[in-house]
Formats: sequence, structure tokens, C-alpha cells
Amino acid sequence: MSWITDALAAVAVALGLGGADAVPLAHGYVEGEYLRVAAPSSGTLDSLSVARGGRVAAGAPLFALDLTTARAECARLTAALAQARAQLADLRKGKRPDELAVVAAQKAQAEASLRYSTLDLERQQTLVARKVSSDDRLDAARAAYDRDRARLAELTAQLSVSNLPARPDQLRAAEEAVAQAEAALAQANRRLAELAPLAPADALVEDTLFNPGEWVPAGSPVVTLLPPGNVKLVVFVPEPLMNRVTPGAPLAVRCDGCPPGLTARVSYVAPRAEYTPPVIYSVGSREKLVFRVEAKPDAGAALNPGLPVDVELRP
Repeated sequence: MSWITDALAAVAVALGLGGADAVPLAHGYVEGEYLRVAAPSSGTLDSLSVARGGRVAAGAPLFALDLTTARAECARLTAALAQARAQLADLRKGKRPDELAVVAAQKAQAEASLRYSTLDLERQQTLVARKVSSDDRLDAARAAYDRDRARLAELTAQLSVSNLPARPDQLRAAEEAVAQAEAALAQANRRLAELAPLAPADALVEDTLFNPGEWVPAGSPVVTLLPPGNVKLVVFVPEPLMNRVTPGAPLAVRCDGCPPGLTARVSYVAPRAEYTPPVIYSVGSREKLVFRVEAKPDAGAALNPGLPVDVELRP
């Protein structure tokens, strides 16, 4: 019966019942929170820039679907935006310089005509006062003067109007057209970027799910990434030892091949108890009722998902 005694002693040591120096352990494993990168639209996979098991730097290209249609749409909307901006700029201006020159020349002609009709009117007024000319000629001279003066006023106003921009309503409509074209181009550029995504962070390429030339359905992951910050420890703490685990508390971690002194910090404690998963072989557990606890390992700790770990539950 010595093996029974040895087993009971091992359980006692794991639970901290065998002496002052014994530290109870909680058992668990390393888990990764993967980033599954997909495109929102379907298409043929044109290129794959990463390989399974390799590493990728933040901002590096991952893959690209066929971009022919998306690039053509961006080019079309870029031209439409340029057209809308040109129309707005044209409405903010007056007439062309050549058109303004024509109106200015007509105004100069009207000024000359008015000068002549003014002199003729003065001359006829003098002659009529001396009883040399008739009233009919005076009336004709006055009519010519009024005509030339009105013509000059008309061309002066026309020249002033020619320098004005379009009406406020037309300008507002043109500005809205520019804003609409900008929004459409931004949407197209966003879609183009989504069809050729970049790595959001430095990460391990855990898997690639399609090969170039294959049809990728919309929303289907093409590349699975695991950034170092997305690695966590999942351990199951027996209910009697829950008072030793609180959010933010440090934990000493042991695992095969891990460097000495590895620590993690508790990031999550489950509010409800559960039963020990069958994959967790806890020789030191005297209770089947456990709580799931998650902890973030220290920065720089390279832990592979699935690796079994033990953490010390110090008081």
C-alpha cells in the first residue's frame, strides 16, 4: 500500500497541506486569441504574401484579391471628383477674360457715343436758344443722349455682373456634389484597402487557408495571425484556493522549456464555477469544482498555444 501513501503525499504537497514550504499549484494551458483576417467581398485570391509558421511585421501586406475592378472604380471616382471640383471652381469665377474684354470694349464704345450725344445735345440747346435750330433737332439730340446714357449704364452693370460668381444656390449645389464625390472615392479606397489588407501588428502566421488562384467567399478568413499580446494562460483554480487569485495579482508560471522566473498577471476570474475539463490532469486537486482564471504572461515570453502550464497559488 506504499503507492497509496505516496499518492496522498503528492496531493497534500500540491494543495499546500504538507508543510509550510509547500505551494499549491493550478494547472492549465496556453491559449491564443487569433486574428482571422478576411476580405468583406468575394473574389479570386491574386497573391499571398505570408507563409504558415512565419512571422509578419505590422503594416506588411498579407494577401490581395483581384483588384482590377476596385482599381477601375477608384480611377473613375477620382476623375468624377476632379470634374466636380473643376465645376465648383468655374462657378466661383466670373466670365472668361476674353468675354470680359468684349464687354469692356462695348462699354468703351458706349462711353464714346455718350460723349458725342452729350456734346450734340449741348449744341442743339444753344442753337435753339438762339432761334437757329428747330425743336425737332433738340428732341432728337436729347433722345440720343438718353439712349447712350442708358446703354452705358447697361454695359457697366453687365461688366460688373460678369465678374461675379454663380448664385449662392448653384454654389451650394456644386459644393454638395464635391462632398458626395469625395465620400464615394473614400469608400472606394477603403474597399480597395480591404481587398489587400495589411498586418495590424507584429504576429505569427498561424495558418493560411487559401492558395493563390482560389475563389475566396466574402468574409472568409484567408490568414490567421497570433500577435504576442494575444497569448494568455488559462488555468483552473479549485474553489478552496480562490482567495489566492484576484485580478491583477502576479503568478509564478512553470512549464516545460520555459525560462526560470516566468510570471503572469491575472486578467480575468470567472464569476461562476465549472467542472474540471477532462484534458486537465490535476493530481493536486481534491475538488472537481474549479474556476476559470486567465492571466497575461510578461512581455517577451514566447509561449506556444496548447502548452501545459502550472502556476503557483501563493497566499
